[in-house]
Amino acid sequence: MFKHGIDQETLISKFSDASAKQGEAIRKSVTEATLKALQGRELNLTNIKQVLNTVAKAASTGAAGSALPSADVETLLAKGVAGMDSALEQAVQANRKALQQMVDQGATLRETQVKKALADIEKMEDTLFAALRKAAEGSQASVEGPWAKVLNAAQGKGTSTGAQANATITQLMDSAQKNLRDGRSLGLRASQAMFDSYSTLVSGVLIGMSDALQQGGAAPPAKSSRKK
Repeated sequence: MFKHGIDQETLISKFSDASAKQGEAIRKSVTEATLKALQGRELNLTNIKQVLNTVAKAASTGAAGSALPSADVETLLAKGVAGMDSALEQAVQANRKALQQMVDQGATLRETQVKKALADIEKMEDTLFAALRKAAEGSQASVEGPWAKVLNAAQGKGTSTGAQANATITQLMDSAQKNLRDGRSLGLRASQAMFDSYSTLVSGVLIGMSDALQQGGAAPPAKSSRKK
């Protein structure tokens, strides 16, 4: 069954059939499935929520069908969460690159569309946690314990997505301040044209980033720690 561009049955099978030693393979599969789904649509918060909810539910269903002991199921779920986190971190980076292009051309952070884009970036980590909680709440009794531990751990230490979002906002604010000092601004008509196609632009950036990774490149690491 495909939903939101995700082959749920295949993902469920990967979790239910995985051995305790296949955690890294699970993480990679989840990252690839999440990225593929994100690349198939405009990269807005609504679509991101749908994809994360679908992936988290498939992971939970598959884990519930596993014959592994609870501790190993917890490990597989944690790897699944890491896979979603990795994909979402790339989505944050794609937003950063797209917004940086606009700021470099003189867009300001006071403009409505930029404020919304930044607000969506700030919500990325919470969106991931919400998808995980929803999957956990709808899970079978056999995975309630593992889910509780995975969620507590993830929320306690934060995610790469959250760190990348904080770094992105700091970087863009610094760039915008520099533009103000330099007296640079983007004309209203040009600015509106860029914002009208923002989600499409971000989607294109994400696809380009993924292609680069497949060819042996590396995504830049987060430059800032999680907010306290």
